[in-house]
Amino acid sequence: MDASLMVLIPISVGIVALILCVLWWAARSGQFDDLEGPAHAILMDDDNPVPTAAKSPESDA
Repeated sequence: MDASLMVLIPISVGIVALILCVLWWAARSGQFDDLEGPAHAILMDDDNPVPTAAKSPESDA
């Protein structure tokens, strides 16, 4: 049982260090800067949508 702890404890410490590095990178790169903007963008209705270019049957040939 002692040998398994000698393996599992360094692995768990490494995983925790990796998680902390990823969270630190995400915070420094601006991943959490605007938490409300995307949520509000979904709720906003575009009353005047931009029409897409109509495809003509001749253009497919």
